[in-house]
Amino acid sequence: MDTVAPNAERAPAPSVVVLCAVVVAGVAAASCTVLLALTSDHIPEPGVHAALQVWGMLGFVLAGVVAWWRRPESRFGMLMVLAGATWFLSSLSSANLAAPYTVGIAFDLLPAVVFLHVVLAFPSGRLERWFERALVGVGYLTAVSIHLFGMTLGGFGPDNLLEFASKETASHTLLDAELIVVSALCVVGVGVLTFRRRDAGRPFRRSIALLVEAFALALVMIAFLFLSAVFGLVSGETTYETIRRATFFVVGLAPFVFLVGLLHARLARSAVGELMVELRAEPTPGDLRDALSRTLRDPSLTLAYWLPEFGTYAGLDGQPVQIASDPGGRAVTLIDNDGVPVAALLHDPSLDDEPELLAAATAGAGIAVENARLHVELRARLEELRGSRARMLIVANKERQRLERNLHDGAQQRLVALSLELSLLGGELAGDTDAQERLSRARQQIAASLAELREIARGIHPAVVTGHGLGVALEQLAALAPVPVRLAVETNGRLPEAIEVAAYYLVCEGLTNVGKYSQASSATVDVKRSNGGVQIEVIDNGVGGVDTERGSGLRGIADRVEALDGRLRIWSPVGGGTRIRADIPCAP
Repeated sequence: MDTVAPNAERAPAPSVVVLCAVVVAGVAAASCTVLLALTSDHIPEPGVHAALQVWGMLGFVLAGVVAWWRRPESRFGMLMVLAGATWFLSSLSSANLAAPYTVGIAFDLLPAVVFLHVVLAFPSGRLERWFERALVGVGYLTAVSIHLFGMTLGGFGPDNLLEFASKETASHTLLDAELIVVSALCVVGVGVLTFRRRDAGRPFRRSIALLVEAFALALVMIAFLFLSAVFGLVSGETTYETIRRATFFVVGLAPFVFLVGLLHARLARSAVGELMVELRAEPTPGDLRDALSRTLRDPSLTLAYWLPEFGTYAGLDGQPVQIASDPGGRAVTLIDNDGVPVAALLHDPSLDDEPELLAAATAGAGIAVENARLHVELRARLEELRGSRARMLIVANKERQRLERNLHDGAQQRLVALSLELSLLGGELAGDTDAQERLSRARQQIAASLAELREIARGIHPAVVTGHGLGVALEQLAALAPVPVRLAVETNGRLPEAIEVAAYYLVCEGLTNVGKYSQASSATVDVKRSNGGVQIEVIDNGVGGVDTERGSGLRGIADRVEALDGRLRIWSPVGGGTRIRADIPCAP
């Protein structure tokens, strides 16, 4: 059993030398940051400051290296390394020398914008929508261009080498505006994450959901920190510093959550052994899907099976499933057996980062997938048969209606016209007794023929149902029944014509059997619409003991009901009367 992911050509992984070089550079940058913080003359509690800087910087670099190695075709790993690099550049503001201090201040707001870029670009490393690109573009413009212009106005200390004018008030006003803009961008970023989660219409994998929540929390804390600096939302320098450190910690926590997710995925491979144990019990298609979902930690996972006779994929219900490159934001892994399509796995795109886990799980489930495919093929055949029966019933009803109309408008009208003509002829032959007797017998035969023809027409198609509804039609049946009938019809309006016709024939057959066989003294007919369906019951107090295997009447009624996806049941204990009940689905 082989697995093939469409368009899954993996880009070559970066060389070990490159990855090691990035890690060494990150460690060197972290060491530099610690040295600058511990020797700084303007940083309070330099040990705590250095620890938080290293926490975030190395977190992004290490997580970025792992992501770059695991999925080289994605830009996400390189973007996380870039986030670590900008964090290092901003940490240079701890320096006592003017040049690195100026660089650090110049990059002071950039880490927040790069983090927003990381959040919105997850997991592909690309900003997919124009709105996201515009959002990040405004952030970079604010954090780089406008911030550099603000530094030229002064207000950032005597070591600011970019100061060309001493306009501290204007500089501080501009900085406040920058903080407000970046805060707003972070809040909008949280909104984008919320919209994505709602728009996906499916649950995320647990590790992905945790990472998204960490991203959102970090964005909220950045926004609150910046707004606190502008509007003084918290009182006291100590409280503000505590919030600042907590924000650094939470932002630095995000890449470690990413690494925990990768570790969780590696540990998930051990669940393949549990999957093999479950597969020994020959699970049903639904149980197989649940087992794969647990193994791959993906609650949104769906299995679609290839049905060669139908030339399409189908879900567990036998309905066709369109396999596309991006069905509802999910990725597709095709499963085949020696080049012959068997099934398709629709799953969270993050599983593409774990091809070994996907391959192990689908290979282990190979035989079960093939068995499940046969179950789904059988379900598809049943669905096709059900649809065919329903279409045949619709066609038959239309043909019956046409025949009934032809009889009514054709043969019946001609017989009525003939009867009138004979009546006129009788008036002209009033003195001929023999002719009068012969005309009277002819009119009687015509009347009998009309009655039989009307009975046949009603048997072909009950026109009264089409014209006046089920309630009126059943009232006529009850009035003509051989025993008193208690009739109750609660349908809240008209039902679909096919259901009304089926109900009419069921009641007609039931009351006919009451007159012929049941020896009953009364009968009850109940028609009720509730809970998305229609229930039709015919009950009598006769001798019971109906043989449902004999005669074609009830069998024909059962076929009609089943063609409408309904169910017909008969209870007829000897001496206990007969109860016929049909349950037919009917949309409200």
